[in-house]
Amino acid sequence: MRNLRGSSSLKPCFVYIIWLTLCAGLANGELLEELFQHISAQVGRKFVVSVNGFGAKGDGITDDTQAFRNAWRAACSSPSRSIIEIPAGNTYLVGPIDFAGPCKSKVTLKVYGTIVAPKDPGIWDGLNPRKWLYFHSVKHLTIDGGGVINGMGEEWWSRSCKVNSSNTCHEGPTASTTWFLGSKTPSQISLGGFMLISLGGFMLTNLSAVQAITFHKCNNLNLRNLAMLDSQQMHIAFTNCEEVRASNLKVNAPATSPNTDAIHISSSTEVTVINSMISTGDDCISIVGNSSDIEIRNVSCIAGHGISIGSLGRAHALSKVEHVLIQKVFLSNTKNGLRIKTWQGGSGYVQHVKFQFALLENVSHPIVIDQYYCDSSHSCANQTSAVKVKNISFIHIKGSSATEEAIRFACSDRFPCKKIELEDVQLPSSSGGITTMFCWNARGSTEGRVYPLPCPSFADSVIEQKSIPGVISYSKSS
Repeated sequence: MRNLRGSSSLKPCFVYIIWLTLCAGLANGELLEELFQHISAQVGRKFVVSVNGFGAKGDGITDDTQAFRNAWRAACSSPSRSIIEIPAGNTYLVGPIDFAGPCKSKVTLKVYGTIVAPKDPGIWDGLNPRKWLYFHSVKHLTIDGGGVINGMGEEWWSRSCKVNSSNTCHEGPTASTTWFLGSKTPSQISLGGFMLISLGGFMLTNLSAVQAITFHKCNNLNLRNLAMLDSQQMHIAFTNCEEVRASNLKVNAPATSPNTDAIHISSSTEVTVINSMISTGDDCISIVGNSSDIEIRNVSCIAGHGISIGSLGRAHALSKVEHVLIQKVFLSNTKNGLRIKTWQGGSGYVQHVKFQFALLENVSHPIVIDQYYCDSSHSCANQTSAVKVKNISFIHIKGSSATEEAIRFACSDRFPCKKIELEDVQLPSSSGGITTMFCWNARGSTEGRVYPLPCPSFADSVIEQKSIPGVISYSKSS
């Protein structure tokens, strides 16, 4: 007798039955629960569905959002471990969608094919403009398969005031969204770098565009073997997550695409990013909020703004980042290399951070600690409070600087940087000239060969250079 546990011929029948059940509105009833239990017994305690079985066309034209939603609902409701398959060779057009937990068991999303976003930002009218593929409150989620997720961000970028100078940039926090009463006729506005359209009497002034994939309050998350392309803004964001492992990722967007951070980690703990290749128009990896126990390893960053902790402390915010290890990274032709950036007026700390075994090739600003960060079109006023920076190590950092100033430590007057360690740092000029190190209120030590030459008295004492008259401020240093 044929072994039903190994039979794949039963799957189409099961999917069809589940689809009919969902259509009948019985998805949360006892009938579906019993059906899942029966299926699990037949397929080795795994519930496997394909989005095609829920009506997805995969032609890149038909809106497959509802099919994805129904497939997720079925898998998340299964009492047995579930697998959702997105078949290879197909392109699925998917609009804004929530993948909500908690689920009854572990869920794996196998992305073999390609998922694309709508090109038209107008699809987000009346919706949260920061969300495209939004996973929240899911535990033990795995996403892999070797497929592609394409944010189709070109139209979003063209509306950015950073690209289109005819659109005025207005200051505002980059992570918030505001609604206000607008005109009754279609109008346009640019806020925080992006222009949006007002229709129907309300104007959405989002201060940042869509994030391709957001994971919010997801624990025990595994993201691997995926290609991310041309996000509307951030490609991958982890917010309030625990125990995350991201590996073997390829993230690509043009170097001129605004605000397209590859991987953004916010208020999350125990996050590991390894073995990934990144080339975007903004931060390769950014770590913000109240994040701790972060490891970045074997990651290459081509173009973009490098690896950043921050920005932190904007609008007097409390920010705490600690226990970060960034090692075995390669950065080439990036604007910044290894950077910590904080706003004046904030509070909290950045501490116990180690950058080691890094190769920085033709990087404009290879090593930066900037407690006067000011991403503004005008100067920022001096403030006394600051996010404290201490116990920061740069060990075995090699490469070349595209500018004369290879190392910059611009630290707070009231809260100087403390215990900054430089060991075996070699950053000569990529053009053959000299390189220098700038210091302001930094305390630290050196070991081994360090070039450019350390600031005077860089041995557990304040590093001092000539006085900077007036308010220390830097503009547009993103």
